[in-house]
Amino acid sequence: MKPLEDVHVRRSFVPTSLMLGNILTGCSVLAPAGMLMELSQGLDVSVRDGGLLITFGAVMLCIGSPVTAWMTSRIDRRTLLTTTLAVLALTNLASALAPDYTTLLITRLIMLAIGALYTPQAAGTAALIVPPEKRGSTIAYVFLGWSLAAAVGLPLITFIASRYGWRAVYGSIGLMGCISFLLLAWRLPRGLIGSPVVLKTWVDLARNPMIVLLLLITTLQMSGQFVVFTFMGPLLTKLTGAGADAVGLVFALYGIFGFVGVAIATRIVDSWGAYNTSLLFTVIMLTGVTGWALSAGIYPLMACSVAIWGLGFASTNSMQQVRLVGAAPALASASVSLNTSVLYIGQAVGSAIGGVLYARDLLHGTGYVAMGFVASALTIVAMTRPRQGSLALPN
Repeated sequence: MKPLEDVHVRRSFVPTSLMLGNILTGCSVLAPAGMLMELSQGLDVSVRDGGLLITFGAVMLCIGSPVTAWMTSRIDRRTLLTTTLAVLALTNLASALAPDYTTLLITRLIMLAIGALYTPQAAGTAALIVPPEKRGSTIAYVFLGWSLAAAVGLPLITFIASRYGWRAVYGSIGLMGCISFLLLAWRLPRGLIGSPVVLKTWVDLARNPMIVLLLLITTLQMSGQFVVFTFMGPLLTKLTGAGADAVGLVFALYGIFGFVGVAIATRIVDSWGAYNTSLLFTVIMLTGVTGWALSAGIYPLMACSVAIWGLGFASTNSMQQVRLVGAAPALASASVSLNTSVLYIGQAVGSAIGGVLYARDLLHGTGYVAMGFVASALTIVAMTRPRQGSLALPN
């Protein structure tokens, strides 16, 4: 990556503006999960069809992330990221006006085809604006936006949708996108260019065993979580009789504890190393998912399990980014974008499996399937333990 010698890079608010863009991206991606019942009723489709907004959107994201990383690697990051936020804002506003399910789905696919750019390029940009010893904590901080999207965004989405409808949700996200666009355009300096992504870049990534294992971990973690997460609201309603506010509380617990988890991870990663931090929070995630499966039907226990699960979910994703950057710093832009791609593959696989289980009324089975995926991810995390004498942060 080409360093930028510019006094403006030292603006302390740049990482925060990048993080706020991730809040917008996270809300745009996760919104249907927080209002599946309202989408189903308002568009006259089944809950499973509503879930396909997440499944098909994830497919678009997993394709779009590496392709757009390749197509845009030579574009100034300020231009690239602000344009992406502008598209997210406009497509969310267009979604609020969608007359039917098909139009909403097409608009969402356009939204996420462009939105796939933001998260990996924000991580790569964060790596450009801080010294190497601060990359781990800065990247984790930028990814805090996803935790806030879950902590604040999802409960608000559930609250707004249950009272004012799903169109009001998309309109609110669109307005937030306009603010985020203006803020990033104001704070992010010009002249930030990452390393060009060429075909050889992908070949080099495929030949790196550590990167391949890290990408597999991401896929398994996300597959397991989205078996349940996509249908968490309807599952809580069917299994416990929870209403919209009770569902919103569980989403809030998930996000708030996710925020706490990332805050802890950001504080300890530079001293503990990314491997140890990743191992800890993957164990915590598995504990929470296991608690959900075993306590299915008992609302207080399920809510507590989601809180534990939330403590691990965002932290493990942040650590994946940190480990990828450390494993091959010169390939960071491509590896982080590819990680985002497999993250969305995991979302697509998990939400598709969850949809099949939900449609067949195998509601208790979703938790156990999720456990299997996350346990497999933990096994591979243990396999990536760094060799004696290697640097703690990269691995």
